[in-house]
Amino acid sequence: MSPAADSEAASAPPYRAGFAGFVGRPNAGKSTLVNALVGTKVAITSGRPQTTRHAVRGIVHRPDAQLVVVDTPGLHKPRTLLGQRLNDVVRSTWSEVDVVGFCVPADERVGPGDRYIATELAALRTPVVAIVTKTDLASADQIGEQLLALFGLGDWAEVVPVSAIAGTQLDLLADLLVARLPASPPIYSDGELTDSPEVVMVAELIREAALAGVRDELPHSLAVVVDEMLPRPGRDLLDVHAIVYVERPSQKGIVLGAGGARMKTVGTVARHQIEALLGTPVFLDLHVKVAKDWQRDPKQLRRLGF
Repeated sequence: MSPAADSEAASAPPYRAGFAGFVGRPNAGKSTLVNALVGTKVAITSGRPQTTRHAVRGIVHRPDAQLVVVDTPGLHKPRTLLGQRLNDVVRSTWSEVDVVGFCVPADERVGPGDRYIATELAALRTPVVAIVTKTDLASADQIGEQLLALFGLGDWAEVVPVSAIAGTQLDLLADLLVARLPASPPIYSDGELTDSPEVVMVAELIREAALAGVRDELPHSLAVVVDEMLPRPGRDLLDVHAIVYVERPSQKGIVLGAGGARMKTVGTVARHQIEALLGTPVFLDLHVKVAKDWQRDPKQLRRLGF
């Protein structure tokens, strides 16, 4: 290598790789933001609180860095053992990442939940970037008010407004997060977009489809377990057998719908999403079962993967 090339290599910024964890109250736009940064769907989304139940990692590949964005459940006041465990996921995540993204939606006023999270984040040594999400749903005045409100909540490393839907300022956000990652070789292989096992992603896609249009009390009671996922011998077809769990017999009828019509729709929507994810034709076999009060039962929580 020539002296000039040596000098150029020495002056080039180091390659960076690390983790950025997104936190915020329920329905703050974290999952949509993760998907937008990664460029594909790695986290399920819904207008319902507590949609995210696991830490989901999406991998952003850049020439200068590998940014692993971590979606977390919304931090909330728990009413069940499940709620406590979801909060534990959030706190363990922000203790392990290199930078935290604190998400607050532009179209809702800062509330007690946001202030509570801000107080907890203030105790961290990890740098925190405050993110005003969903700017496509707010006026310029609303966005300005939210930025001022966020400045009043804490001493953030940066404050940035973004829209995952419109793509506004996503590159800037990625730059701000990458700047706070350590110099490091890539953590994941080139081309990997998530480290979530396929069976977990399949279960989540089924749950996302099942969440659409259900009553307010049902989203928290829904859980999905994939029992089996096997290629059918002699066919280009993947057989997926899964169970949708609810907590009470009355909820089972709601999920199934009249004559099973609603569950058929759920199966069709989920099957298309699974086929897009896995790139193969799928036969999806869904059943609905009651696991009484599973959100409060430690044994059932373990069986359902929490």
